[in-house]
Amino acid sequence: MVRTEQKRMYIQKLSDENNVISALAIDQRGALKKMIKTYQEGEVATKQIEDFKKIVSSELTQYASSILLDPEYGLPAANIRDENAGLLLAYEKTGYDASTPGRLPDILSVWSVKRLKEAGADACKFLLYYDVDEPDQINEQKKAFIERIGSECTAEDLPFFLELVSYDAHHQDTSSKEYAVKKPYKVIEMMREFSHPRYGVDVLKVEVPVNMKFVEGYTDNEIVYSKEEAAKYFKEQSEATHLPFIFLSAGVSAEMFQETLRFAKKSGSTFNGVLCGRATWASGVEPFIVKGEEAAKEWMQSEGKKNIEALNVVLKETATPIKL
Repeated sequence: MVRTEQKRMYIQKLSDENNVISALAIDQRGALKKMIKTYQEGEVATKQIEDFKKIVSSELTQYASSILLDPEYGLPAANIRDENAGLLLAYEKTGYDASTPGRLPDILSVWSVKRLKEAGADACKFLLYYDVDEPDQINEQKKAFIERIGSECTAEDLPFFLELVSYDAHHQDTSSKEYAVKKPYKVIEMMREFSHPRYGVDVLKVEVPVNMKFVEGYTDNEIVYSKEEAAKYFKEQSEATHLPFIFLSAGVSAEMFQETLRFAKKSGSTFNGVLCGRATWASGVEPFIVKGEEAAKEWMQSEGKKNIEALNVVLKETATPIKL
């Protein structure tokens, strides 16, 4: 699929000077509410969520190529990002209806790709939970849903970033050893599926194909993958798509994420950057709630900056530039 000139310009705006995406993700809504709730009694206020996102955006976007936000709580933060940072806006509703089988996707009801673009987005991001082994009656709905969003993005000439998160419909614990065994197949095959041109995807945002907590030499747990097996899965993942793809941090520590990127590079992965969220800013939530905004800013200026700059160093060593 050949990108249009306008899409190329947008993706360049979202990338750094080396054509690598070093993006900061803070489109969390439900997850961020839970994190805030950990440190306070009572309900989480909309203003708290907006204010925390503003602090992350104002303090850290000068070190990132772009930022991912949501239009529900994130537009004030988007308006105060660094002038050189690109903007991705999320199109999906947060979470999923656990009472209905299939983790079916849904969009924000008062938004469209046109409206995201009007709000200043340089790309539309959509999160899809996907289990390649679920019945066709579920997965065909998801495929049609992504086709619609791809068509919207094509009509608006706006890049479509598709975030794919794997799961097992029969075993909910994706951190378990049992899931670690299944994960490579599920991650690689869903990447292969949504790389088809019919979906109109420009960039894939994906998990690494293994759970590093079960890789030989990276864990004290029972080993599921030898280093050689894990490396083979990273290589297979790269070969499963012709699209640019970037890794999500999936809530692991900053140090583990950096080590994972180094391992990916050694394994022959040709990933094109990251969209890194909690690994960068999660530990700033506690000072924000316990001590206030100034304490959170100080944390971002020290620890947050250190996390993102360390990640940028690793990206220069490991990421493959996007061919624009």
